[in-house]
This record gives sequence, C-alpha cells and structure tokens, in this order.
Amino acid sequence: MDEEVIPILRVEDAAGAVAWYERLGFAKQWEHRFEPGFPAFVEVARGEVRLFLSEHKGDARPDTLVYLRVRDVETIAAEFDLQTKDAPWAREIELHDPDGNRLRIGTPTE
Repeated sequence: MDEEVIPILRVEDAAGAVAWYERLGFAKQWEHRFEPGFPAFVEVARGEVRLFLSEHKGDARPDTLVYLRVRDVETIAAEFDLQTKDAPWAREIELHDPDGNRLRIGTPTE
C-alpha cells in the first residue's frame, strides 16, 4: 500500500460539488451514506490525486486552501475563463469552489 494524504473538504451539496470538481478533471470514485438521506462522503480523483468531499458538518471548515500541482494549468484556466499568473515557482490560478474552499492550482516552471 502506498501512503498518501487526502484532504477533506466540507461541502453542502456533494452532487453539486462533484459536478464542479469534474470541471477540474476529477471523477467521482465512490459515495458513502450511513443511511438514505444522511450526509454524503465522496471521493473524487484526478489521476493519483484524491480529495474527499464531505457533507458532514464536523469534518472540515469552508475556506480551506488546497494546492494542486498539475501538468495542465492552462487547460483548467481556460475551462474557468481565467488567465494564469506567473510566480517564481509555477504558473498559477486560484479558484473558489461553490462552498468557499480555495484551490490554488499550478504548473511548475522549469
């Protein structure tokens, strides 16, 4: 088993959040509810990068910042009609998901 860190982000509507994260190239892997109508806990993945999206109120707070290092920040920027900004370490954009979580997304510069 490979060890990894998987950030948990708080969302109000897991289905809506999954649709938003699909625009970033993530795909839903699975969803868990203890019973029908209970809060959802969902995993989304983009290659080897994974995020948990949780409707459970105690799992995380909105306004969390996650940095995603990707090969194609320009593609994501175009999807969201944004221009990348050059930092000394990467070309980057920053997005806010529908629940206020912040994603700084960058492609490292050589």
